[in-house]
Amino acid sequence: MTISDEQLAQAKDISVEQVQLLRRSRGATNETLDGLPVTAVRRALRRLDYPDLPHARVLFRLEQERGDDGTVPPHAQGAARARMRSLTRSTAPAPETAGVPTGHLRGARADRPAPTAGMALTRWEWLGPGNIGGRTRAIVVDPDHPNKMWAASAGGGVWITRNGGAKWAPVDDFLGNLACACMAMDPSDPSTIYVGTGEGFSNVDALRGSGVFRTTDATTWTLLPATQTEDFRAVNRIAVSASGAVVLAATDTGLFRSSDPARATWTRVLDFPPGQVVFDPSDDERAVAGSLDAGEAWFSADGGLTWQAATHGPWSGRVELAYAVKDPTIVYASVQAQTGRIFRSTDGGRTYQSRKTLDPTGHVADYLGDQGWYSNAIWAGDPTDADLLVTGGVDLWRSTDGGDHLAEISTWWDPASAHADHHAIVSHPSYDGTHNRTVFFGNDGGVFKAADLAVVGTEPKAPFVDGWTELDNNYGVTQFFGGSGNTVSGKIIGGAQDNGTLVFDPAAGTEGWAEFQGGDGGWCACDPTDPDVLYGEYVFLNIHRNDDGGATDDPDRYISGQFWNPAIPGWDWKPVPFRIPDAKNQRALFIAPFVMDPGNPQRLLAGGLSLWRTNNAKAANTPTSGPSWTSVKPSAGSPISALAVAPTDSDIVWVGHRNGMLFHTTNGTATTPTWERVGVIGPSPLRPQRYCTRITAHPADVKSAYVAFGGFEAGNLWVTNDGGAEWTDLSPTLPAAPVRALAVHPRRHEFLYCGTEVGLFASEDEGTTWSPTNEGPANCSVDDLFWMDETLVCVTHGRGMFRIDLSSV
Repeated sequence: MTISDEQLAQAKDISVEQVQLLRRSRGATNETLDGLPVTAVRRALRRLDYPDLPHARVLFRLEQERGDDGTVPPHAQGAARARMRSLTRSTAPAPETAGVPTGHLRGARADRPAPTAGMALTRWEWLGPGNIGGRTRAIVVDPDHPNKMWAASAGGGVWITRNGGAKWAPVDDFLGNLACACMAMDPSDPSTIYVGTGEGFSNVDALRGSGVFRTTDATTWTLLPATQTEDFRAVNRIAVSASGAVVLAATDTGLFRSSDPARATWTRVLDFPPGQVVFDPSDDERAVAGSLDAGEAWFSADGGLTWQAATHGPWSGRVELAYAVKDPTIVYASVQAQTGRIFRSTDGGRTYQSRKTLDPTGHVADYLGDQGWYSNAIWAGDPTDADLLVTGGVDLWRSTDGGDHLAEISTWWDPASAHADHHAIVSHPSYDGTHNRTVFFGNDGGVFKAADLAVVGTEPKAPFVDGWTELDNNYGVTQFFGGSGNTVSGKIIGGAQDNGTLVFDPAAGTEGWAEFQGGDGGWCACDPTDPDVLYGEYVFLNIHRNDDGGATDDPDRYISGQFWNPAIPGWDWKPVPFRIPDAKNQRALFIAPFVMDPGNPQRLLAGGLSLWRTNNAKAANTPTSGPSWTSVKPSAGSPISALAVAPTDSDIVWVGHRNGMLFHTTNGTATTPTWERVGVIGPSPLRPQRYCTRITAHPADVKSAYVAFGGFEAGNLWVTNDGGAEWTDLSPTLPAAPVRALAVHPRRHEFLYCGTEVGLFASEDEGTTWSPTNEGPANCSVDDLFWMDETLVCVTHGRGMFRIDLSSV
């Protein structure tokens, strides 16, 4: 039965306009939206208040990487790691530094020291999430051993399973770059696989790459030196010809071709930046490419040496292409064109004609929603039927008539279905359209399987869950921004990119993670006096409180002032003082800092343009009341990016800003604290004028604090021991990379632990010198560090969380 906008609005108690906005933005039909639970409706409508959310993520990460001049050097991560390797070669690492093991997880090679005593593998404990997954942009399957698969994650590197997804493991946590955006297997030699690093799809949280890596034995991965150039900072797709002779790489600066076996030479063959390139599976000479954002397509008839523009209608945005395996003269195009349209070529990609692209009700299927630039995939891999295709945006849609009619086969809001935001669709090697119809899908939730493409998601109405299997079994690639823990309950919470705020129950192991607040998560805090009280945030300083230990998921828990108002109906804001104006007006960073006063769990400080304080954080939260917020520091013209309160004196507060400004007060609990800008003058001033990423107050000395900065530059970690009058640079032996976190050992205060964009480093002399190697837990960004008694918890942006017991140092 067709459901009208008016009927759906009445059923969900929302307006007709809200129904229309939801349908277009989520790429869904009214029939699918009819099944949405009330909490999911509210969460989806809340998202509409942040229309540029993906771009905001990207800009946030980029701001932390910029130097004083506002730029990021070419291959900055690679340069930082090269310095790290040079230090390793010149200085033999001790078995451990401040209790953190030196030596790596794997054996020696030219750029690594041999493993030493106290292996990181036995000292670092991975906590997961093993049941959440994360953004997966590529999957390849071994044709000879189909239970053996590899997946490329956006921040956690390449992973392998040898049992069809029942369990995954990273191929190398110390690969030179874990921001893996694409992967391709040589059809003529399955032991040769290429991985491109760095995302070029304009998502705000896109991570920078370091070129192309290759394995020729399906085990050991090495960087192709010729790709360590600015042209390969973001490798969107790699294509290998059927014979394996030619490799094409689509980057954000153009299309590059290599035909020598060593891949030592790459030639630019197309100046436009493609988002995709693919070879004809039956002909080395033919290939097609689709643009990243310009609404263009190209074809080649000479193995990628030369390219010509295809003829098509008025296209716009990103273009994804797929050859029909049954008849490669047929090429399908999924064109962004606002919300998605299907086109088909019958001459190998030279000319394209539009298809009807209709949903089951006869309306145009807006299958890409509002983010076809980000999640856009198409597949036509059935060897028996050239009219069968699957396309994916927010959800997945299937067509049996070449794109004229589409039907949804997944539902983003139901955990029993495939996760939202699709990037990769890959056939089982034995897929024959009859006896084997297994297809794998990579999306923002990890890896999923449809055991039979013909029947998956064929229920008469949403949610479409039949036939879906999640394969996120220890596939640990969650991208966290922050974390916190309660030592009484042992529970840990973390704010994750696109996976909300999660709670971890240690009794349940690595798969004991659950989402208790959706959307993007950020900074976190746990009440040390009440294990049931947990704090997290949505974007732009929208702070929420959970009072049941994370047992239930309810989007209407904001203590920053937002609430669901059925009278509108829609999201509304409480009056002052029960709201944070900077949260309401989005005058805060995408992921904005807030902290709990270590001396008073009722007091929270939150940074927007101004600094906001509540002294009754646990007040009853109703539509007309809640915690009271007061501005205790006026705007300095730049958003607040870091906060710290001295553990032994609540009056000592430090505030850092996006532009590097630093302020300090000694009467922080006063009605109107007095603030002093520090680090500007004096014999040793703070020099960075870039993003202040973190401030850590000394656990015992109220005059001492550590301040960290972003940017791939030297001078990213400083200390003061006199309340901010003089500063000492602690970074000369650290890589020139963003420093994101710092922790001081609770008992041995000379032991410091520094989380950087390229891993964790340790010091035994108050930061005068640092371990010469990245001592774990992986070669990815460490965004936060916190203590559970004397156990250090490491929060990574791409590999979940780890912990290490340092009580014996």
